[in-house]
Amino acid sequence: MEADRLHLPTKFLKEIPADFIQFEFDDLRAYAAEYHPDEHRMVLNRSLSFNAAGRTLKPLAKMTHKELEVLYHELFHAYMDTLAFSDTRMAGTGQGSNGLMAFARSQQVCRYAAVTIVPIAQRPHEVELRYLTESESWEALNETWAVFIGRAIWSQLEVQQKGRGALWKHPRLMEQWARRLEAAFLNGEFRGYYVPQDSAERRITHKRFLAKQSQLTWHEAEVLLIQVFGFTRESIEFIKQSVGLSKTMDPPPVC
Repeated sequence: MEADRLHLPTKFLKEIPADFIQFEFDDLRAYAAEYHPDEHRMVLNRSLSFNAAGRTLKPLAKMTHKELEVLYHELFHAYMDTLAFSDTRMAGTGQGSNGLMAFARSQQVCRYAAVTIVPIAQRPHEVELRYLTESESWEALNETWAVFIGRAIWSQLEVQQKGRGALWKHPRLMEQWARRLEAAFLNGEFRGYYVPQDSAERRITHKRFLAKQSQLTWHEAEVLLIQVFGFTRESIEFIKQSVGLSKTMDPPPVC
């Protein structure tokens, strides 16, 4: 797998059935990519296709760091769609949910049912409390988590040195990567959005972006790094201790 050669995370990619996603390319103007879970369909900008021809994905090694961030963001949506689809099929069979899916459902109720939003993007310090519907809260969670996944990939590529092997084998580089994540936490960059269900509100804005107060928690990040990227507990502890995350990013209380 090409992602393995680039030392990119592949754990969650291997859990997505090869025929589950329908890939398409289009001349997207508003966004770099879109994912439609109802149709299991991913639409990527033609710039991510080989020779911009809109037929096949161009080699990962030819993509910019930003393009790989976007791709991983969308692939994570596909992964969550895979888990949700599987979870629905197992309903009533007596089998438990996938570990990440069970955690996601608990966080959906605990953290994303009521969120703070930024009504006007140009005024980030003016926030409002919103109580979200089930579909809105699920989208807010998914987008927040996907933002983290994409940024983690981008940060890895920014500090990873070619020819030196996986980032995780070099403590100094891993510490640099962790510091980038810590800065993103402190700047409130790990937050997503949702599309309002109310048609009247959609006439005002197509998206409602979450405020810093409703960004991803470190506890959520830990779970994602372990269950999606395949981090070990030892790696997590190294990250926390090397940049002081254990002191600044305490897990929230259990709901």
